[in-house]
Amino acid sequence: MRLVPSLALLTVAFVQPFSHAGQDDFLQDLKVVAQKQFVDGKNKTSVFQNDVLITQGSLTIDADEVEVIATFGEGKEVIIARGAPAIYTQKLDDGSDVKAQANEIRYERETRTITLTGGAELQQNSSMVTGDSIVFDIEKEQLIAEGSEENDGRVTTIFRPDATNSDKKDEQEQP
Repeated sequence: MRLVPSLALLTVAFVQPFSHAGQDDFLQDLKVVAQKQFVDGKNKTSVFQNDVLITQGSLTIDADEVEVIATFGEGKEVIIARGAPAIYTQKLDDGSDVKAQANEIRYERETRTITLTGGAELQQNSSMVTGDSIVFDIEKEQLIAEGSEENDGRVTTIFRPDATNSDKKDEQEQP
């Protein structure tokens, strides 16, 4: 069975999304646990189903299904995690956490974009963006969020003051 190439594609696809992601994670084993998996070596696709958990160092992906499509060749893989919601978490090198969740998390390696669709939420540091869809261009570090009709077509962004700013404020208020 050609399982190793499929897992290698999965590794490459999910560990490269955030350039400041925990570098130690890249050195860790990638572990995929699912109740069912299907590998089609001829068509270069893999599907992991039912309670899928992917771990590699601090990186975790929790989904109902993960599909790896490598039909278009190396460097052009598409990885799709689906769930209610699918959840991606990782600790970055600076110690901050990033968490993304949506009904579908799609990573396109060639364009280096992550698309969150359906109940999309992206949290990093003390900020959070929610909407129906969020597209993050990793190279350009640009984010586009769109709302849904359920929220009057609106997107919500929350900026929270970090702990260091509140500590400085407390120090300034003391006589």
